Amino acid sequence: MLTPERSGPGSVAYDVAGLAGMLRRDLRGAVADDRGTRALYAADGSNYRAVPDLVVVPADAEDLAAAVALTAAAGAPVVMRGGGTSMAGNAIGGVVIDASRHVNRILGIDTSARTAVVEPGVVLTDLLAAAKPHGLAFGADPSSASRATLGGMIANNACGAHSVAWGTTADNLRSLDVILADATRLTFDSGTANASAAALAELGARPGREGELHRALQAFAGRNELLIRRRFGQFTRQISGYALHRLLPEYGYNVAGLLAGSEGGLAATLRATLQLVELPKAKVLCVLGFADSITSADCVPVVLRHAPLTLESINNELVDRLPTEVRDAAVHAGLPGGNAWLLVEIAGDDEATAASAARAMLEELRDSGATASLVTDPKAQAVLWRCRTDAAGLATRRADGAEAWGGWEDAAVPPERLGAYLRGLDELLGRHGLSGASYGHFGEGCMHMRIDFDLLSPQGIATYREFVEQAADLVVELGGSVSGEHGDGRARGELLSRMYGADGVALLGELKRIWDPAGVLNPGMIVDPPRLDVAIRHDGPAKDRRMLTIFDYPDDGHEFAQAQRRCVGIGKCRQSSGSVMCPSYQVTRDELHSTRGRAHLLWEMLQGDLITDGWRSTEVRDGLDLCLSCKGCLSDCPVNVDVATYKAEFTHHHYARRPWARPLSHWSMGWLPLWSRLASRAPRLANRFAGLPLTKRLGGIAAERDVPPFAPETLTHWFTHRGTSPTTGSPSGSAPADGSPGGGSGRGGSADGSGDGSGDGGRRVVLWPDTFTNYLAPEIGQAAVAVLEAAGYEVVLPAKPVCCGLTWISTGQLTTARRVLNRSLRVLAPHLQAGTPIVGLEPSCTAAFRHDAPALLAGNPLAASAAANIRTFSELLVESGWQPPYVGGAAFVQPHCHQHAVLGFDADRKLMEAAGIEAGLADPGCCGLAGNFGFERDHYKISAAIGERTLLPAVRSLPETTTVLADGFSCRTQIAQATPRHPHHLAQLLAEALPDPPRPPE
Repeated sequence: MLTPERSGPGSVAYDVAGLAGMLRRDLRGAVADDRGTRALYAADGSNYRAVPDLVVVPADAEDLAAAVALTAAAGAPVVMRGGGTSMAGNAIGGVVIDASRHVNRILGIDTSARTAVVEPGVVLTDLLAAAKPHGLAFGADPSSASRATLGGMIANNACGAHSVAWGTTADNLRSLDVILADATRLTFDSGTANASAAALAELGARPGREGELHRALQAFAGRNELLIRRRFGQFTRQISGYALHRLLPEYGYNVAGLLAGSEGGLAATLRATLQLVELPKAKVLCVLGFADSITSADCVPVVLRHAPLTLESINNELVDRLPTEVRDAAVHAGLPGGNAWLLVEIAGDDEATAASAARAMLEELRDSGATASLVTDPKAQAVLWRCRTDAAGLATRRADGAEAWGGWEDAAVPPERLGAYLRGLDELLGRHGLSGASYGHFGEGCMHMRIDFDLLSPQGIATYREFVEQAADLVVELGGSVSGEHGDGRARGELLSRMYGADGVALLGELKRIWDPAGVLNPGMIVDPPRLDVAIRHDGPAKDRRMLTIFDYPDDGHEFAQAQRRCVGIGKCRQSSGSVMCPSYQVTRDELHSTRGRAHLLWEMLQGDLITDGWRSTEVRDGLDLCLSCKGCLSDCPVNVDVATYKAEFTHHHYARRPWARPLSHWSMGWLPLWSRLASRAPRLANRFAGLPLTKRLGGIAAERDVPPFAPETLTHWFTHRGTSPTTGSPSGSAPADGSPGGGSGRGGSADGSGDGSGDGGRRVVLWPDTFTNYLAPEIGQAAVAVLEAAGYEVVLPAKPVCCGLTWISTGQLTTARRVLNRSLRVLAPHLQAGTPIVGLEPSCTAAFRHDAPALLAGNPLAASAAANIRTFSELLVESGWQPPYVGGAAFVQPHCHQHAVLGFDADRKLMEAAGIEAGLADPGCCGLAGNFGFERDHYKISAAIGERTLLPAVRSLPETTTVLADGFSCRTQIAQATPRHPHHLAQLLAEALPDPPRPPE
């Protein structure tokens, strides 16, 4: 059956089912035509949506070549895809071939020739990491380096911060191995030697398609030399269109350079040989502050005279959106006063030489009115660079929460005209009532920008089109380019006629036909483009869905649909290191298991044309299955996509009125607080029962897991029966008759929180008896009581059984979670009304109060009060000014994911420093257990793989003298079950160092 290509430019008919069958027969990689996979790949980092007919994930480079050849031979559109971060919309639709998952080997680094040979799926940070020990790097380094693939960088001719010194991707290519639409495989070298008459003749004389192609290219360049020289290659960031000037003699007939920036429309890359650059021996970072971006742009020509390695720009609208701790760290690292900043990196043979060169630049800028700081510490430089690298995500929301979009985010003009461009752009924005946060590569006249376009209504889209056309005219008037590195794609292809004129655009079409006569390689990109206001992703049913939800989504206009527009596809969740987000992607490398993939599936559920079952969707369920609910995306994603909350919401609705359909683990571990309370009445019997293979099987628990034993005595029972306080000798409160969580004060205070809140012994604090501490690790609570009392606090417990509802939240049993939380808040009400702080020992439970409870109980003021009053153990002690006892020694610390995402770690760091503990943090990442996730039968292997990625090997390699610290119960359990080490809570270390430490439980 002939099926029209449904989503790409134009209308191409081909036998989709037949092609799918052929690909499955001849390839070793995956070929998918299911709705879920097609939905995953329907969007990239742009404003556009184009549903592919097929998605191919080749097993290796040979598989990739076969996929291209077979797809092209069938007359189907071939759309190569790397990280899928294109902001131009040029990696969607047709038959998507994803090279990132398997075709990603670094084949070699030649240190003497300073070259690297890579496959197209290699992520730039992986190449940089491999090259760095040799003192080498790749010159083009976009801020998306942690997920940008070299194939995608070649397709778009990516640039980055250092391109002002080291050039674009095209400038750093030695050769490309490619496959053409007709399955011909060729190698193209770069270099001026190719421009000699003899060399050109030799290329043209080669047999077959290779010689024919070279003869056609040489004739094309000769015929159109004058027009090419006048219109193309006018400045470094003229990326739009094809780089026709690279065929001219003065550019060495550089065919490899021509292919860079062709957006996959001329050939598909199979292998690339890259030129590497030497890393500078030393570098300093000079940060210049200005009153506004225009003033900073006017100073760019002065800075360029000093040969900087980078000349990057950010403004206060972005800095103000950084997380508070990052913004404060940036100021501490050297961010000077101002509303706009230039980040200028200067190199030298040593730090003194680099600093001297920077001071010479500052002297020339003395009358500019700029504030300045000179930063030499590499760690401080990294903090300041984060302000720039996170800009693409931060700019997607205005400070007031309004949405902002790309579409006009990549224009460039010659640097000396940048100030004029910004002035004209400000006037244009004002005329249309628009605003935007800008950042970019000012050293090359390229400014990135997200603008608060209304892309949800016909009138808003019409305004978008009008603005973009007028902005393009402004850029052309200044001799600029509508794209400075992101490519043209759907976003800017239509504007090329304004930039190059009809005769220039005709040249682009002629070149395309030389390479790809059938027009099957990424059709519609650069040549014959669609209208830029067609296929806008959010111009559809999803925006109008009004879902009845349990969570409130206060930062998204109280709308689930708006929350699903947070993800703009920049793909930071696809990085393989340096982040908690996203642990399951880091071990599977599957788009389905990335934060972006899950967010896209949820959005597609709202759109409703591919995923049609709404909350009952099995595609969405399966996409969320490997989400650990670690909340890493809440903090690590620049736009704070919160998949843990979305998963809880979806799971609640998916199983609504179908409790029998829930996984067994939802009953065994989702109801852990209840089972723990029952087990506390006969813990020895409960432990014997829980360890039985049948029990694990009925509870959906992995056979490989040891079920943590219930303690002989709960924390609450110990607290109310402990006799006299070990630190003060004051009497304790009474215990409930049934041994359930009860009230009482070790310092004589009333359990209901009445009284003046000070008691006889000092300030009162409520110690939260979370399920994990109370029933499974009461020794941690005992240690915390000792430390808090030593710090002068009167410790009380809640008067009745309480729970934060975490296990019900994480398993999507939100009605129960609400009921449990409401009941607990009523118990806490006297304490909250008295302003008594509540201290949590388990980070996940503390984070539930601070983050989940206000959104789950939006109408309950007690939830907001609890969120404001809850403190981590370290926060309380640091805020009190207490001087802890000296502990000393080295500690290896694994922060809990929820602490990383919601609570922060600064207080822990300060408390450990005050105690003389030399704390070394584990590489950022989840332990892999994540509450119920790692205990579940179907998740054990993934859980173990996540732990083995960095954490567990690091723990095994530690000296015996290094203490392992992990405040989270899940983290301690994963480490204890997979290594010989037994981790501690920070409260235990401090308690042991007290003059009269608490006795260990018998």
